[in-house]
Amino acid sequence: MSDQQRPGDRADAFVFTPRKNGQSQSVSDELAAWMSTGWADTELRDLDPIEQAPHTARRRAALGAAFPGERLVVPAGQLVTRSNDTEYPFRAATDYAYLTGDTADGGCLVLTPNADGGHDAVLYLKPRSDRENGEFWLGQYGELWTGRRNSLQEASALFAVATADVRTLPEALRSGTTALRVVRGHDADVDALVDEVRGDTDSEAKAKSARLDTELGVALADHRLVKDEWEVAQLQRAVDATVRGFGDVAAALPQARDTSERFVEGTFFLRARVEGNDVGYGTIAASGANATTLHWTRNDGSVREGDLLLLDAGVETTTLYTADVTRTMPVSGTFTDLQRKVYDLVYAAQEAGIAAVAPGRPFGDFHKAAQRVLAEGLVEWGLLEGPVERILELGLQRRYTLHGTGHMLGLDVHDCAVARQEAHLYGELEPGMVLTVEPGLYFQPDDLTVPEELRGIGVRIEDDVLVTEEGRTVMSAGLPRSSAEVEAWLAERLPRA
Repeated sequence: MSDQQRPGDRADAFVFTPRKNGQSQSVSDELAAWMSTGWADTELRDLDPIEQAPHTARRRAALGAAFPGERLVVPAGQLVTRSNDTEYPFRAATDYAYLTGDTADGGCLVLTPNADGGHDAVLYLKPRSDRENGEFWLGQYGELWTGRRNSLQEASALFAVATADVRTLPEALRSGTTALRVVRGHDADVDALVDEVRGDTDSEAKAKSARLDTELGVALADHRLVKDEWEVAQLQRAVDATVRGFGDVAAALPQARDTSERFVEGTFFLRARVEGNDVGYGTIAASGANATTLHWTRNDGSVREGDLLLLDAGVETTTLYTADVTRTMPVSGTFTDLQRKVYDLVYAAQEAGIAAVAPGRPFGDFHKAAQRVLAEGLVEWGLLEGPVERILELGLQRRYTLHGTGHMLGLDVHDCAVARQEAHLYGELEPGMVLTVEPGLYFQPDDLTVPEELRGIGVRIEDDVLVTEEGRTVMSAGLPRSSAEVEAWLAERLPRA
C-alpha cells in the first residue's frame, strides 16, 4: 500500500503527495473529475477457484484444530524499500502462501473461533484501486502504476474464502476478545496491532505472548513437513524447469568463458523468469576456486577453460515452491584426472546418502552415510588419519566437507527450519517429505594440509529426493550425476570445435 494509505485508513483519505522534484506538482479539479469517469466495468465474474483451494482449506482447518478457541493472524508481508522510492520484488510470507494460495503483498489471514468449535477464515486484502479518490492513477501503488489488483469479490472466488478490506483489519481485531497469536516478523504494522490488542503491560505478559507466537510458527512448520500430492507436483514442476535451466547453462558455457560467472547466473535466471516466478534463492555460479566458498553469490569471477563450474540453482514456481539442485561440471567438457577423482568420491557419497532415504529411517541417516564415504576416501588419500570412527566422532572430515548433507525442501529452500527438532532433525522420514542430498568436498586455496594440486577444487552434487511409500524418488533424475554421464551430457550441448 502507498505511504498515503496504511491499514486502518479510510478509503477516502487518499491525498496526492507529489515528489518534491516531480514534474506533476498539482492536479486541477477538472482533471480529477475527468479521471474519475468514463471507465468500463472490468469486474471478473464466474471465476473458478485456484487449484490448490481445497488443499488450503484443509490446511487452515488442521491449523485451527491445533489451536482451538484462539484467533490466529497470518500476514503476507509488505513491500520493502530497496532505494528511495523503489522496492525489492515482493515474495509473500511462506505460511501465508501455504494457507491461502495468495502471493500478493499487504494481505492478512485471520482464523477466528466459531460456535461449532472450528474457525472462520477471513482474508483481509487491499481492494482494487478506488476510481473516485484518485489513488488508482496518482498513488505510488495505484492500478495504473503497478497493475490491476483483484477486487475483494474476485479474490473470494479465487481463493474460496471470505474476504474483507485490509483497512478494516484493526477494527476487526480490536473487536474480538479471543486470545491472539500472530506469525511475527513479516508485517511490523500487524505485529504492532496485535501487541496493542493484547495490551501486554509487563515483561512477563510480553514473554508469554512471544512464546505463543513462536508456537504458532513452529506448528505451521510441523504441518508443512509432509507435502500433499499437489505440493509434490509443484516441486516436480520446479525441478523440471531447473533441469532445463542447467541445460541452458551447459550450452552457454562458451559465452560464459568470454564474460564471467554472471553470464551463467543470467542464463539460468532467464529460465526461472520464463517458467516460474523467480529463482528460489540467490544462484551460486562458482568457477574455479570460488567453488570452495559455499554460498558464493557475487558471481563476478572468470569462467576459465580447465576449471570446474559449481552451479547451485533452483527455479521457484509461480506458486512459490522451489527446487534446489547443484551440479559441478568441467568448463571444457572433460574432467581432468584429479578433478574426476574428487568428483567421483563426492558422487559415491551421494549414492550412499540417497540409498539411506526411506520411510521410517531417521532423518540423520542419509547425512551419516554420505559423511562416512567421504571420511573413508579422505583417509585413503592420506588427508586424514584413521580410524574412520574416530574421525566421524570428532567431525574431523568437516574441514573439507563443511556442511550438512541436506535439508527439507518446499516453499522455502531450507524448508520447515523452525519445526520441532523431534519432528525434523531427530525425527523419522515419512512419505511425502522432500529433501536434498548434497555432499561436497572443498579444498581451500590456502589450505596447507592438502597437496597443492588439490587446493582450489570444490565439488558438490545435489539432488531433490521425494520419500515414497516404497523408498524414494530422485525428482531431479533428469540431470546426469556420474562423471561419465556429465561429460556425455556436456558433449551433447557444447558446440563442436
